[in-house]
Amino acid sequence: MSNLVEIYDTTLRDGAQGEGVNFSVGDKCRIAEHLDALGVDFVEGGWPGSNPRDVEFFERARGLRMSHARLAAFGATRRRGTSCETDPSIQALLHAETPVVTIFGKSWGLHVSEALRLSREENLEIIADTVRYLAARVPFVIYDAEHFFDGYADDPEYALATLRAAAAGGPARVVLCDTNGGSLPGAVAVATWEVAKNIEVPLGVHCHNDGELAVANTLAAVAAGASHVQGTVNGYGERCGNANLCSVIPNLELKLGRATNVGQARLPRLRETARFVSEIANLALAPTAPFVGDSAFAHKGGVHVSAVEREPRTYEHVPPESVGNRRRVLVSDLAGRSNLHAKARELGLDLPEGSRVLEELKRLEHNGYEFEAAEASFELLVKRLDGTHKPFFELLGFRVIDEHRGDEMPLSEATVRVRVGGHEEHTAASGTGPVNALDQALRRALEKFYPALAEVRLVDYKVRVRRSTLSGTASLVRVLITSGDGRSEWGTVGVSSNIVEASWRALVDAVEYKLLKDGAEPPPAETGEFEISNLKFEIEKVV
Repeated sequence: MSNLVEIYDTTLRDGAQGEGVNFSVGDKCRIAEHLDALGVDFVEGGWPGSNPRDVEFFERARGLRMSHARLAAFGATRRRGTSCETDPSIQALLHAETPVVTIFGKSWGLHVSEALRLSREENLEIIADTVRYLAARVPFVIYDAEHFFDGYADDPEYALATLRAAAAGGPARVVLCDTNGGSLPGAVAVATWEVAKNIEVPLGVHCHNDGELAVANTLAAVAAGASHVQGTVNGYGERCGNANLCSVIPNLELKLGRATNVGQARLPRLRETARFVSEIANLALAPTAPFVGDSAFAHKGGVHVSAVEREPRTYEHVPPESVGNRRRVLVSDLAGRSNLHAKARELGLDLPEGSRVLEELKRLEHNGYEFEAAEASFELLVKRLDGTHKPFFELLGFRVIDEHRGDEMPLSEATVRVRVGGHEEHTAASGTGPVNALDQALRRALEKFYPALAEVRLVDYKVRVRRSTLSGTASLVRVLITSGDGRSEWGTVGVSSNIVEASWRALVDAVEYKLLKDGAEPPPAETGEFEISNLKFEIEKVV
């Protein structure tokens, strides 16, 4: 048996059937090229016989820059009472002109009698005829045995008979599907082992995650003889999703010693790929996603942190860098000094013994702050306490007004007064809400002094109500803001019983962190030079 396991990605077809996932044709083209760069062997683009969008995708896909992956079109066996030559779905597969066609048929007697209303013999004939027809016209045909594991549990002989019918048609691969996602790893392994003894065509596996075992079932099938695995990036898919390739691939490469064409050289692209697909899908990547999530290598317990600093294998099952991730040390009022010093080293900060940071951290978290998702605010806190932070501006005051106009969207307007060096700036801006207006006004006031702030965008904004002795609408709120400049992203936090004030504190940290990481310098207290140069610029503009 070859050590190589083929990776077949169905994010663009099966993944797109997940709730909340809606890819445009352009989205699918971008993802396909990204998957090719990762090193997957097959990219299933869609079902050309089912909707106009997939037809358009396959037309545009002919111009994609694919260096390794082969594009696959997906469809069903021919319908009852038609021939392959007259079945529109079969002909749509041929018109897609892909080097690979994946066709599925029924393996479970229940589906044959209830869903298709066929005799068992007629189902076998349809499977063999469809596979034979396509294999004569397409370079590489894959047969997906839908509901195979349920069918095998119900009637092993008939389930195997459907595979023999498919194999007689000459497919390149036969794939065993856990379509309902309810099988257990032991049953998957036994069934795959039995199939491997009876079918000479190389085997694959396609698992759904309804029992939260899709990855385990996939690995069990590989251990029992499968050499082709199907899944999706981030486990997207119908109902509870598909086998998550972001977990399957590193487990194959790093745990089972099975090679893939992703390879350990390209495996560090895994997190980047997971984040890219989640952004295109407009779904946040789960922090707890194994291997690729923000929390996958995050350590909070003091014992864990001190141990992992000495020997990473104590609390990390693989090196974070091997999958493109990084170690993170979390700081909180539950953490000890070892966490604090480790976090400071991670950020390149010098934290002397006897520092007040831990006490201040505990005080702030008692008052509602959390820094686990606000590392930028934590870095600023350390610098403020050790006296190395130079404020880039001074707030003199701000005001926010919401104006409601009947059924129209409310209009928010913010005014901000700040002092930069010795210069006072007073600006106003409107926005789609009070926070957006405040953000616009603050950056408008500062951009003439710090032009790089024009790059900053608010990426995410979250509000959490914190339980406190205050009641109802007077409770403390914690605002978490994620900002970005196109090159990196950073999180900041603010807390207050006033949501606008909490937002302001998080916004100020976001701006100050951007300036800090860019190495900006506050302007001198004397503003004459700035005012003269600005005046000269205005005169030149007029002339």
